[in-house]
Amino acid sequence: MKYTQLLHTDLEAAVICMGTSDIGGSISTEESNDILDTYLDHGGNFLDTAEVYANWLPIEPHSSERFLGKWLKARGNREQMIVATKGGHPRLDTPSVSRLSAAEIAQDIEGSLERLMTDFIDIYYLHRDDRTIPVETLIEILESHVRKGNIRYYACSNWTLERLEQATAYAEQQGYKGFVAVSNLWSLAEVNPGSIKDVSQVITDRPLIDWHTRTGIALVPYSSQANGFFSGKYRRGQEVSPELRNKNVYRLYMNEVNLTRLERIEQIAQEQKGSTNQIALAYLLAQDFPVIPVIGCKNKQHLLDSLGAVDIKLDAATASSIIE
Repeated sequence: MKYTQLLHTDLEAAVICMGTSDIGGSISTEESNDILDTYLDHGGNFLDTAEVYANWLPIEPHSSERFLGKWLKARGNREQMIVATKGGHPRLDTPSVSRLSAAEIAQDIEGSLERLMTDFIDIYYLHRDDRTIPVETLIEILESHVRKGNIRYYACSNWTLERLEQATAYAEQQGYKGFVAVSNLWSLAEVNPGSIKDVSQVITDRPLIDWHTRTGIALVPYSSQANGFFSGKYRRGQEVSPELRNKNVYRLYMNEVNLTRLERIEQIAQEQKGSTNQIALAYLLAQDFPVIPVIGCKNKQHLLDSLGAVDIKLDAATASSIIE
């Protein structure tokens, strides 16, 4: 494993972050433990969860956080892990109703602390934004929880460039550390216009990349593997079965740009003796600004393949050639 220090923090984070939205939910207890133990054994120390994860399943709410809390307690390794969770997400049955009041943020933080069985959260993300609330208000709410010791650092997910610039400027003015990371959607794949139904999601574009490059603030992208598009299930000139056509990956990423990129990384994978998934992740790691991809794995084999991206070094010319 390789590590990077997040700006304005003392956190040395693994450059591959373990996403846990399926852990303890759609993945069995045995497989979930195996995945987390394997990540730990390979030097992983950065766990990503959220108050809302797995709440869409007909099981006990907040199952991801609950499972992580039990795993951390059983392994006795809380101090060596960087635990990041998110709150302030709308309820799933009222997606357009904001939940970013001081009381709701406090409720989510207190609930996460209890479920994770910890006294503090290393990085706390606001999972969504509400552009009707001044950034100053939201930053001050987060700062109040830093002072209480509930969270060490704070970050944001699905925030636009305009709001990031406003929040960063205010934090600097007040002498605060501000957001130490941003988790927006990003991968090697281009997203089909209009394919994302949740309008609150933010896709990383060139202006956002320029902002990360300029500020040095880490991008911790979700959907960093483009839902497995680069595994090669979808190819140019290949008939797509109705089952695959109905999947989100087809709706979001099936286009000529991505098929061309797939063909290019297949060539690079042969040269590098790696998998196409590893090359897609290595592309993100090769950027001129800190990128820590959040990976999602259904089993130990998928995890090991993704972790192998750390050992693949793409030079600037090779990385640029993929998206030409």
